[in-house]
Amino acid sequence: MSKNLFNTIWDQHTIRKLPTGQDQIFIGLHLIHEVTSPQAFQMLRDRNLSVLYPKQTFATIDHIVPTEHQKQRPYNDRQAETMAQAIERNTKDFGVTFFSIDSPRHGIVHVIGPELGLTQPGMTIACGDSHTSTHGAFGAIAMGIGTSQVRDVLASQCLALNRPKVRKIEIKGKPPKGIYAKDIILKIIADLTVKGGIGYAYEYSGQTIEYLSMEARMTICNMSIEGGARMGYINPDEKTFAYLQKKEYSPKNDAFERAKKYWLSIASKKDAEYDDITHIDIQDLAPRLTWGIHPGQGISIEENIPSPQAFSAKERNAVEHALTHMRFKSGETLRGKKIDVAFIGSCTNGRLSDLREAAKILKGNKISPSVRSIAVPGSQDIAHQAEEEGIADIFRQSGFQWREAGCSMCLAMNPDKLEGHQLCASTSNRNFIGRQGSPEGRTILMSPAMVAAAALAGEIVDIRKQEDSNHEWK
Repeated sequence: MSKNLFNTIWDQHTIRKLPTGQDQIFIGLHLIHEVTSPQAFQMLRDRNLSVLYPKQTFATIDHIVPTEHQKQRPYNDRQAETMAQAIERNTKDFGVTFFSIDSPRHGIVHVIGPELGLTQPGMTIACGDSHTSTHGAFGAIAMGIGTSQVRDVLASQCLALNRPKVRKIEIKGKPPKGIYAKDIILKIIADLTVKGGIGYAYEYSGQTIEYLSMEARMTICNMSIEGGARMGYINPDEKTFAYLQKKEYSPKNDAFERAKKYWLSIASKKDAEYDDITHIDIQDLAPRLTWGIHPGQGISIEENIPSPQAFSAKERNAVEHALTHMRFKSGETLRGKKIDVAFIGSCTNGRLSDLREAAKILKGNKISPSVRSIAVPGSQDIAHQAEEEGIADIFRQSGFQWREAGCSMCLAMNPDKLEGHQLCASTSNRNFIGRQGSPEGRTILMSPAMVAAAALAGEIVDIRKQEDSNHEWK
């Protein structure tokens, strides 16, 4: 039996076994943002330490930035302005490349890494953000870390880690009409549960993965953390190479051809060994969406909200709490539920293909006047491409607010927030209580096309009933 890609990369980056039993792992790419880095840099200053390999670290500002009038400083939120000033000062003082608001490369950290070619197969990647697993779509080991670990990587370029087990998730079936990567990962999380991945790295494979574009694969890997896995990855293939070719930080010319050979060599072979293998068939998958307060509380558009009695005694209190918060009743359908807000964006679904799919639904139509609708591109480059393709105009003409790049309403550490009990149809990754800015606010996760359709109708609908829900998988 041969090694899978995960264990191959892990072994290649292991420096030594520590007395704690952990492995000392070298980190090839370190990504930072304004929220989890200020304290880490201060810890370096307190110890009179420098950044060991500043050329391996890249910074952006995304969580706290407003998506309207983004360049107007100081920000109205004093804490946001303090964090903005901190990352500007820290990156300058320590010699770290910073993609500021004024840079055409600016955007959400997990969006710009791949689009600049910083993210490459065979890498170990760390960032002080749980959705770092996004980068695993390229055949990398990518993990979210805490602030003290951000300090460790800045100071030593290493982390002390326990090796996780590896679960292979084989996904079978060509995605039916109206089914997107978001539906697939919500299905996986519901089937394996939000705790099912604890202690594991997920390898996504199979016929379905082969169909998916790189952007769709990033959506899959992005939400690995919602399934309890710290990391999720996909083996590199020709789609990976085509995406990376000619990116700014990708190898060039002959170096790229040599890199491809190496990237193929580390991919999991047919006889690779795994700690667990799970099979999922999406041939008959219907659009997925959440009804509760975590991503595992999800159903298809064809199902009714479950009863607490359908769960184990241990889970019933949590289910009842979710239903109470969401103001839903078991046995109800989500179809026809009136929404107050529609949000398209985030590191999960703020890429160009996401915006294209939503634009297909919106083109020539007007959103419901009762719905506040916001579209937020994941980067300035995506925003520019959307303008060139006319996508931004479609959003504006439909009644959506077209915003500037940033995390926006995904986590509401900025002015984009829910108010009171508002119900939001969202393309983001988490539906936790308070996640979108209001303790009483309610979030339903779904694909960009489903959000666009809900914005038009003013309520949740089945995207498959729309005239044009054909999507791009290539």
